[in-house]
Amino acid sequence: MPVSAARFSNFRLSTESLALERGGRILLSALDLSLDAGCALVVTGRNGAGKSTLLRALAGLLPPASGRIRLAGADGKDADSGTHTHYAGHLDASKGTLTARENLAFWQSMLALPAYPSPMSPENALTRLALPHVADLPVGYLSAGQRRRVGLARLLLAPRPLWLLDEPMNALDTQAQHLFTQCMREHLANGGIIVAATHAPLGIPAMQLELGSPQDGGEHAS
Repeated sequence: MPVSAARFSNFRLSTESLALERGGRILLSALDLSLDAGCALVVTGRNGAGKSTLLRALAGLLPPASGRIRLAGADGKDADSGTHTHYAGHLDASKGTLTARENLAFWQSMLALPAYPSPMSPENALTRLALPHVADLPVGYLSAGQRRRVGLARLLLAPRPLWLLDEPMNALDTQAQHLFTQCMREHLANGGIIVAATHAPLGIPAMQLELGSPQDGGEHAS
């Protein structure tokens, strides 16, 4: 049975003259971005160009070398990135000895916020990603693609306006890719924002940013 997704107020993500470094090396500089509610940005580039570093900085996990990152709420005031952001990295952050249902129930309880009541149960989220049959299996027994889907299901369980996705289609088969594309499209339609680092097409309308090219040094994406 379909479950309605959360709807978000108007958020806006922007960067101003952003520079990031890793290991003392500048990966990108003078980066200006502007993403309004309902918009997506796909970040591409060679390995080591700084895609994951950019996502971690936007999530508030890495400090900029210079410049500014700003997430603004509907009132125009700065919003805390930790409260309003989902960061889905390469690791699925699931405990192998717990079942898929138990993992999701744990994350739902940890991530629940009064501002964003969850529209889904763990069972609903697993069904959306075609995994109802693994609900009671330990995650450690699942295939790489199934574990990836369990990890992505956290995005549905604990709504947040900003999704930061690092190679979200990794290990997903064609059916699973289609299902997650539908989830991303629904998130955007409900006023969410997506920034995704990927080598694979996502099937969503999005602006493009290629790192490791002249575009990441002072171009404005909006």
